[in-house]
Amino acid sequence: MFSFTLAVIGLILGYILYGRFVERVFGANSQIATPAYTMQDGVDYLPMPWWKAFLIQFLNIAGLGPIVGAVLGAAYGPVAFLWIVLGNILAGAVHDYFSGMISIRMGGLSIPEIIGKYLGVNVKHFMRGFTLLLMILVGAAFISGPAALLASLTPEYLTKSVWVFIILAYYIAATLLPIDKIIGRFYPIFGLALIVMAIGITAAIFTEGYLYDIPEVWNNLYNMKANADKFPLFPMLFVTISCGAISGFHSTQSPMMARCLKNEREGRKVFYGAMVTEGVIALIWAAIGMSFYGGVQGLNSAIAGYHGEATIIVREISNTTLGTIGGILAILGVVAAPITTGDTAFRSARLIVADFLKFSQKKLLNRVLVSLPLFIIGFTLTQVKFDIIWRYMFWSNQVLATVVLWAITVYLAKEKKPYMITLIPALFMTAVVSNYIVIAPEGFHLPHWLGYLVGVLTPSVLLYIFTRYHKR
Repeated sequence: MFSFTLAVIGLILGYILYGRFVERVFGANSQIATPAYTMQDGVDYLPMPWWKAFLIQFLNIAGLGPIVGAVLGAAYGPVAFLWIVLGNILAGAVHDYFSGMISIRMGGLSIPEIIGKYLGVNVKHFMRGFTLLLMILVGAAFISGPAALLASLTPEYLTKSVWVFIILAYYIAATLLPIDKIIGRFYPIFGLALIVMAIGITAAIFTEGYLYDIPEVWNNLYNMKANADKFPLFPMLFVTISCGAISGFHSTQSPMMARCLKNEREGRKVFYGAMVTEGVIALIWAAIGMSFYGGVQGLNSAIAGYHGEATIIVREISNTTLGTIGGILAILGVVAAPITTGDTAFRSARLIVADFLKFSQKKLLNRVLVSLPLFIIGFTLTQVKFDIIWRYMFWSNQVLATVVLWAITVYLAKEKKPYMITLIPALFMTAVVSNYIVIAPEGFHLPHWLGYLVGVLTPSVLLYIFTRYHKR
């Protein structure tokens, strides 16, 4: 009960206090002209009010992530609250803020180009391919999932295949058209809807008795996940809950809004603020997840009963706590939200390729030439089982976050700024992703002790390399 309330307060204070500190470290300057003006092209570079950029950034980075990930992560118990708050303030929001602000200073460049500037040419070439693949995986996953759900809710002739083509057609339009035509007009509305949905769930927590079933952190600081031996808290929790804590996908979205901000001082509200807002959403869904079924044990039973399909749990919670409106918002949450994430993933992929090729995107034909191969690959991936795409997307997402944190650390070191604010999160996430790939079923599936050994050695080696570089 108190843990949830304190966690929300902690996130808000983190934005006010630590967010302001991070802004000072970067040195945001309202007198520096932003790419929205210096490179304005009417397509991707376009001045936009900060509140609209905030809502678009929030929807781009949120989608289904802070809902589904938080519900699944809540099965580990209230320790999920600690990860969301500390991970968000100290790692995720810092990661999002710097990836956006450095992009502004570099003319709106996409994240692989930023990584390459600070981690070297070889890393840049690898991350171009890696990030591009992640964007296509995200896009493909958010075609298959919503298409399958829509097929179950509509007449038989509207099969999953039909919905795949409908969603793909929408993705093509959203990717090719100027950012203010679809994304700028409709995404703020969808962003507000997700926030309203969370407010409704919060009201239900406090008025319908769910608050008293939320376990306190100080009494339950252990792994409450069913089959805990198979799902160790470290590193599984830190990959399960990404959106809301830290997510590499966000770094691919921040440059999109970096091309639209009118003023560098708006960066804290848009980048850091959107991430903190996503963290609050994740806390709300983690809290209702722990309490809706009478406790964490009940949630674990529901997850097992629904074979890990968290979207079913989301719909059940929404319909029960919010009634008819909840049913509508649930459809928005499990259909519209992932679709709006998928289309911006493809748009980011287009920008990554265009930056790599130095290929102007002002002409529609140029945008078509870049996008067409991406959509062909994405459509092909929709034929792969959804859960396989999703599993590899989870880990790849956190690997990208780790690499971006290292790039920001080198940037801060070169600028003679306090680099410890990203070095510590970079080391922690390095331990997470290296441990996970060793022990996870979709990884090497090796003994846990070996995973922990790799999880210690890998960040130690990278710390040694960084220290040598910094001294030199």
